[in-house]
Amino acid sequence: MAEYEMRSDLAREVLIGNGETIPGVLENEHESGGFSVHCVRICEENAAKRIGKPIGTYLTVDCGRADRLDAETRERLARVLSGELRGLAEATCGKRPDENFSVLIVGLGNASLTADAIGPITVRRLNATAHLREADPELYRSLGCSAVSLIAPGVLGQSGIETGTVVAAVSKEASPDLIVVIDALVARDLERLASTFQLSDVGIVPGSGVGNHRQALTRERLGVPVLAIGVPTVVGSSTLVYDALARSGMEEPCEELRAVLENGRNFFVSLKESDMVTEQVCAILSRALSLAFSGGMEL
Repeated sequence: MAEYEMRSDLAREVLIGNGETIPGVLENEHESGGFSVHCVRICEENAAKRIGKPIGTYLTVDCGRADRLDAETRERLARVLSGELRGLAEATCGKRPDENFSVLIVGLGNASLTADAIGPITVRRLNATAHLREADPELYRSLGCSAVSLIAPGVLGQSGIETGTVVAAVSKEASPDLIVVIDALVARDLERLASTFQLSDVGIVPGSGVGNHRQALTRERLGVPVLAIGVPTVVGSSTLVYDALARSGMEEPCEELRAVLENGRNFFVSLKESDMVTEQVCAILSRALSLAFSGGMEL
């Protein structure tokens, strides 16, 4: 099938699509808070090249559609995500996220496009605390949080500046122990939209899922460990056609249909309830991040 049909930001989904055991890739699964947490560890460069994902750890938490979860389930999910975030942060930075820890949280995406607004909206719901560490040390210590800085840099078309350039400049000034980037992702399976949360310790290349690669936000480029957390919100139109054909029993399309699907005019589709979905996803993410780094404080 077409190369773009394989396009996905989810490491687990790429492995499933590959359909074979790949040396240098370790997988395991465990249960936490009633949710399945699947771990993919890419350990070797050859495996990374075959999968198209950097060496590192990718955690996938499957939860079902976020907008269909009740309040109690959303809270459990946020706590699971929080625990996994703190675990990745400690493993990556070699220190616990406590009052002596600083984190820069970056909300990637275009706040004017609902399916791409997860990053900016999540950041908007969080509280910055980094300024309190010097301005009011007693208050800062009483909060039981890390020093949190927040930024939503927008996209190149809005600011005229590469997101990576903005983040690098802010990181240089803030000198965080860790950068956490939040972004909307691309999936291959329609059922994964707003139903899967992926955490990784490899950073992110904004726009890569939709074929619009921007500057990488990684430890190698920024000089600071970078965790990424995201939720798939869109799927390629050609993927939907291939999926419909597979469900109907047609394994391969005819040459004429393949030519249409491979003409480079693939576009991306979101759920019709995209506004409600984004709101619930952002509520879960902001709760998880606040529990992990801000002492549970949210706006």
